[in-house]
Amino acid sequence: MSKDLQDYRQSYEKSELLESSISSDPFELFEQWFNETEAEGGSGEVNAMTMSTIGLDGFPKSRVVLLKSYSADGFVFYTNFNSEKGKAIAQNPHVCLSFFWPSTERQVIIKGLVEKVDEKIATKYYHSRPRGSQLGAWASPQSTEIASREVLENNLAEVEEKYEGQEVPKPAHWGGYIVKPVSLEFWQGRQNRLHDRIAYIREDAKWNSKRLAP
Repeated sequence: MSKDLQDYRQSYEKSELLESSISSDPFELFEQWFNETEAEGGSGEVNAMTMSTIGLDGFPKSRVVLLKSYSADGFVFYTNFNSEKGKAIAQNPHVCLSFFWPSTERQVIIKGLVEKVDEKIATKYYHSRPRGSQLGAWASPQSTEIASREVLENNLAEVEEKYEGQEVPKPAHWGGYIVKPVSLEFWQGRQNRLHDRIAYIREDAKWNSKRLAP
């Protein structure tokens, strides 16, 4: 099986990223880009981000997770602590987040260190989720091998029965992480593959920016 992709080409012409028109605060630029991409409406789940960790086997692994909040403190997502990524984070808290927004021809790449969010915050978010998602957190032994789809469906039926008519408690093995950045790189597609790349680096408790060649 083979497929030649040499003719897959696209010219990026929608915008530019110049030092004269951006904030010295990378979080302000992130919020601007996030809002512009959301308003443009062509990138589906604008909060979808690829998160890369170093696994227990020594290999990097990337997967898409959903950003649930962000602030000057960092970027928050939720998951099962016993999952493959949860175990990887416990061993090595250095991660990378990547947003790709093709509708605005932009990428944001964030390197940072991960910490668990406060349990009260995680519990509040958990109970804001649809009931089915709350039950699913109990039903799925995330990242472990299972014999069939029926295992999940049977687990779900059991927890539905167990918590029928009552609030579903947040599992102790489920919660939130916050990625606290050490660098943020903003990539804007440009013509002739001469893309704009501006990187913000955290140094001595302040952000310094620099332009990178594409």
